[in-house]
Amino acid sequence: MRIARWTDPGPRGAVGEGFIIDDRVVPFPDGLTVADVLARGLAETAALHERVTDAPGTPLADVRLLAPVLPAAVRDFVAFEEHVEGVSAGVEGKSNVAPEWYEAPTFYFTNPHTISGPGEVVRPPVTERLDFELELAMVIGAAPGVGESNLTASEAASAIFGYTIMNDWSARDLQAREMKVRLGPAKGKDFGMTLGPWIVTADELEPYLDEDGFLAVRAEAWINGERIGEDLLSNAGWPFPELVAYASRNSRVVPGDVLGSGTVGNGGCLGELWGRNRGLTPPPLTEGDEVRLVIEGIGELVNTVGAPVPAPEVLRARPRPRNRHRDGAAGEGSGS
Repeated sequence: MRIARWTDPGPRGAVGEGFIIDDRVVPFPDGLTVADVLARGLAETAALHERVTDAPGTPLADVRLLAPVLPAAVRDFVAFEEHVEGVSAGVEGKSNVAPEWYEAPTFYFTNPHTISGPGEVVRPPVTERLDFELELAMVIGAAPGVGESNLTASEAASAIFGYTIMNDWSARDLQAREMKVRLGPAKGKDFGMTLGPWIVTADELEPYLDEDGFLAVRAEAWINGERIGEDLLSNAGWPFPELVAYASRNSRVVPGDVLGSGTVGNGGCLGELWGRNRGLTPPPLTEGDEVRLVIEGIGELVNTVGAPVPAPEVLRARPRPRNRHRDGAAGEGSGS
């Protein structure tokens, strides 16, 4: 099954949510939304699909696709060793994978309020090193244990409702500055993340699972019609259910959560190639560039880079005297 959100043709452009069946979009029955079906789980969604299989719908070519889910939360992992090797070469001057990377999958939380969809023009901040990141995104749905802490890998596998493509846009110069403070990424990332073109339910990709449980589908990155990266998702350091299980460790994942696999290797982003090439080759993204990400079994996600958006000036920290008491109140609170 493929699940999508879209704007209908017409002057008001009402938002539709439902299935993609052949070459048409068909709304969910009973006015349900993507959030509703994620909360019901795969089995109930399959029953809904049966109810509308023969419905006429609207031609897919006549609608504008939106991000297929409005995430409750977005976690993004760094699960591909080759990506870490390349990016570290650019940041540290030599290829290095910290021993801690192998101990457990690491992720950061990003902004669920700046999600964009296929075909949208991305509006980056002012940056000299705009980058993309090619990732697979897991979408969580209802299943036994979802909403509870410390899922097993088996329980987590059932929690993966489906997959979509993720582009984790990155302003590398901003990211490099803020991560020197040993926190982040923040403004280097949270201006935009693109999801799409639709959610493909997990059962559709089961034939691609290898004997070790890794998802062996191809992923490709193209800029302005030139392929600059390709990889197999099975090169991740952990099978994807283990990422979901780790996210639930002493915490919770809930229907509507989105978890990114992390950037694939072998050119899944420019930052990796900059490290390997010891310079800005290929060049950073600029206004007008088209980025096309393709994942086998899902489809393609295409966006164009728009003009940067200036923001108000950031004021520097003001050195402070580190007084411990207000002037004239040295004894306050001492009991004297």
